[in-house]
Amino acid sequence: MIKIVLSRKLGELRRNQADLARATGIRPTTISELYNEFAERISFEHLDLICEALDCDISDIIVRVPNKEPKVTHDFAGNPKKL
Repeated sequence: MIKIVLSRKLGELRRNQADLARATGIRPTTISELYNEFAERISFEHLDLICEALDCDISDIIVRVPNKEPKVTHDFAGNPKKL
Protein backbone atom coordinates (compact mmCIF):
# COMPACT_ATOMS: atom_id res chain seq x y z
CA MET A 1 0.00 0.00 0.00
CA ILE A 2 1.20 3.49 -0.79
CA LYS A 3 1.06 5.97 2.08
CA ILE A 4 1.39 9.71 1.83
CA VAL A 5 3.38 11.01 4.79
CA LEU A 6 3.17 14.68 3.91
CA SER A 7 1.87 15.51 7.38
CA ARG A 8 5.04 14.09 8.95
CA LYS A 9 7.29 16.07 6.60
CA LEU A 10 5.42 19.33 7.19
CA GLY A 11 5.62 18.70 10.95
CA GLU A 12 9.38 18.16 10.76
CA LEU A 13 9.74 21.46 8.94
CA ARG A 14 7.26 23.23 11.21
CA ARG A 15 5.16 24.26 8.23
CA ASN A 16 1.43 23.95 7.70
CA GLN A 17 -0.87 23.16 4.81
CA ALA A 18 -1.54 26.82 4.06
CA ASP A 19 2.21 27.53 3.79
CA LEU A 20 2.57 24.69 1.29
CA ALA A 21 -0.45 25.78 -0.75
CA ARG A 22 0.92 29.34 -0.98
CA ALA A 23 4.41 28.18 -1.91
CA THR A 24 3.29 25.73 -4.61
CA GLY A 25 0.09 27.25 -5.96
CA ILE A 26 -1.66 23.92 -5.35
CA ARG A 27 -5.26 24.32 -4.17
CA PRO A 28 -5.61 24.09 -0.37
CA THR A 29 -8.23 21.35 -0.82
CA THR A 30 -5.73 19.22 -2.72
CA ILE A 31 -3.06 19.79 -0.08
CA SER A 32 -5.58 18.83 2.63
CA GLU A 33 -6.49 15.59 0.82
CA LEU A 34 -2.82 14.66 0.60
CA TYR A 35 -2.10 15.71 4.18
CA ASN A 36 -5.00 13.65 5.54
CA GLU A 37 -4.28 10.69 3.22
CA PHE A 38 -7.67 10.93 1.48
CA ALA A 39 -6.21 11.43 -2.00
CA GLU A 40 -6.54 8.53 -4.41
CA ARG A 41 -4.18 10.03 -6.99
CA ILE A 42 -1.60 12.78 -7.34
CA SER A 43 -0.09 14.39 -10.40
CA PHE A 44 3.63 14.28 -11.13
CA GLU A 45 3.55 18.06 -11.41
CA HIS A 46 2.17 18.38 -7.87
CA LEU A 47 4.76 15.93 -6.56
CA ASP A 48 7.51 17.95 -8.18
CA LEU A 49 6.19 21.24 -6.78
CA ILE A 50 5.84 19.80 -3.27
CA CYS A 51 9.33 18.30 -3.32
CA GLU A 52 10.79 21.57 -4.58
CA ALA A 53 8.97 23.64 -1.96
CA LEU A 54 9.97 21.30 0.87
CA ASP A 55 13.47 20.68 -0.53
CA CYS A 56 12.97 16.93 -0.23
CA ASP A 57 12.84 13.70 -2.23
CA ILE A 58 9.64 11.87 -3.16
CA SER A 59 10.59 9.16 -0.66
CA ASP A 60 10.25 11.78 2.09
CA ILE A 61 6.55 12.23 1.38
CA ILE A 62 5.44 8.91 -0.15
CA VAL A 63 6.29 5.44 1.17
CA ARG A 64 5.25 1.90 0.30
CA VAL A 65 4.11 -0.33 3.14
CA PRO A 66 3.77 -4.03 2.19
CA ASN A 67 0.17 -5.24 2.01
CA LYS A 68 -0.91 -7.58 4.81
CA GLU A 69 -2.70 -9.72 2.24
CA PRO A 70 -1.03 -10.04 -1.19
CA LYS A 71 -3.08 -8.49 -3.99
CA VAL A 72 -1.00 -9.80 -6.91
CA THR A 73 -2.12 -13.37 -7.52
CA HIS A 74 -0.22 -14.19 -10.74
CA ASP A 75 3.38 -13.97 -11.91
CA PHE A 76 4.51 -12.26 -15.13
CA ALA A 77 3.81 -15.41 -17.15
CA GLY A 78 0.22 -15.50 -15.88
CA ASN A 79 0.77 -18.44 -13.57
CA PRO A 80 -0.83 -18.40 -10.11
CA LYS A 81 1.62 -17.24 -7.42
CA LYS A 82 2.23 -19.41 -4.41
CA LEU A 83 0.82 -17.55 -1.43
